[in-house]
Amino acid sequence: MSRFYLRSFFVLFCAVFSVISVFAQPMLDRSATRVQSTLKTGWKQLGVIQQKSVSEVDSTPWSLGCETLCRDYIDWNLYKEYVAPLGIKLVRLQGGWAKTEQEAGVLNFKWLDDIVDDALARGLSVWLETDYGNPIYEGGGGRDLAGGFPTSEVALAAWDKWVEAMATRYKDKVKIWGMWNEPDINKTHTPTDIALFNIRTAEIIKRIIPDARIGALSLAANSPKRLEDCLAVIAEKGKLDLFEWVIYHGYSPNPDKSYGNVKGQQEVLARIAPKLKLWQGENGAPSEMARRFALSNIPWSELTQCKWNTRRMLGDRGNDVDISSVFTICDFDHTGREINRKGLLKINDKTSLAKVKMAYYAVQNVVSVFDGTLKLLKDYSCKIEGEKEVTWFAYRNPKGQDILVFWDGSDQPRDENTTSPVTITVENGGFKDPVWADVITGRIHEIPDDLKKIEAGKMTLKNVPVYDAPVFITDRDVVLPQ
Repeated sequence: MSRFYLRSFFVLFCAVFSVISVFAQPMLDRSATRVQSTLKTGWKQLGVIQQKSVSEVDSTPWSLGCETLCRDYIDWNLYKEYVAPLGIKLVRLQGGWAKTEQEAGVLNFKWLDDIVDDALARGLSVWLETDYGNPIYEGGGGRDLAGGFPTSEVALAAWDKWVEAMATRYKDKVKIWGMWNEPDINKTHTPTDIALFNIRTAEIIKRIIPDARIGALSLAANSPKRLEDCLAVIAEKGKLDLFEWVIYHGYSPNPDKSYGNVKGQQEVLARIAPKLKLWQGENGAPSEMARRFALSNIPWSELTQCKWNTRRMLGDRGNDVDISSVFTICDFDHTGREINRKGLLKINDKTSLAKVKMAYYAVQNVVSVFDGTLKLLKDYSCKIEGEKEVTWFAYRNPKGQDILVFWDGSDQPRDENTTSPVTITVENGGFKDPVWADVITGRIHEIPDDLKKIEAGKMTLKNVPVYDAPVFITDRDVVLPQ
């Protein structure tokens, strides 16, 4: 064989091996120094939070976005090896009517079969969203974000057949379903339109899967008024029992400032639909400046993405949001717009990953500690005093040990790590040997003896560092098991 052919064969082999490696070998750093940070405490480091994969997490209040596969903006095979290690079991998929039915009357679910079956084989659970429209039908609606509902009789009949076929196909595999994504960003959709289309779709799913659990609305807005307008129609029609949750999105540069509207939505539910629970269905920050999409024209970085995502996750959990979704596992190339950089994984393009972002490990830290076994303590006797406006929430694990998480929530995340001291006083808390841990890096630090006092159930900690990312206090053996 000539040198030319040998060289050509070698180049081809390397290219093939490179592609196989991208798909088969996760670029995960499992070392104790996997996240670098300028954060300084001056306290002795004891270890790091132990990462937990899906098989190691007992229960979880989290959901993970695996969207846009229905529009080929990204490929499941590119990132599938990274999903289970993150520790979030419930993943969001979009049904993709236009991808499934490219010829009128011919439904080809193979693309979705492959993803659903692979996800289930990895120990994941799927919630499947019913969207978007299908332009092969006149009046069939749009196939992308902000696309209109199908409106013609022919298109609506085809929609019904697709939903019925999808529910029938996955009735033994998918029990959690969502409605059309962000219908309210299409300004032609009235609250009545949205409510009636939700009822139409949910009734088909329930007929096929009586024990299906369905999230209603999937509104782009975090708006009590919009929620009330939609729910009033569903209630008037006597169809509230079709649903278990209402889903909202809504982005804010400072995630802490979104909870006034969250509480407003909870008040709406208490009045109109007290059996329904609130689900935050899509939220995440980009890792660099974006010119399109939510949270654009802000100079984001990987650090501020971490801070935003973890504050939003823990803010949702602390404000009684039943499920909190992380958007999204991987950057995706929204054809005709730009690459959406809200992923926990960075892409070069649709076919190759560039790196694992800091946010992947930060989210993994949240999931590993704040699992579904923790009980939120709503009447916790805690005082945090300092110069900053501190957001805090307290939890208790099944062993009776407390976790107190807190951060400076006064502004949107900053691209630096300056801390300020606070004094923490807890009455009747479940602390015996407290340590301090940082959610972003996962680093666990010893609290100096001269700064802590614990007696008769009361704990006082002085000069505790706080900054604009979550940190928490808990007993040593909670995060450093012997």
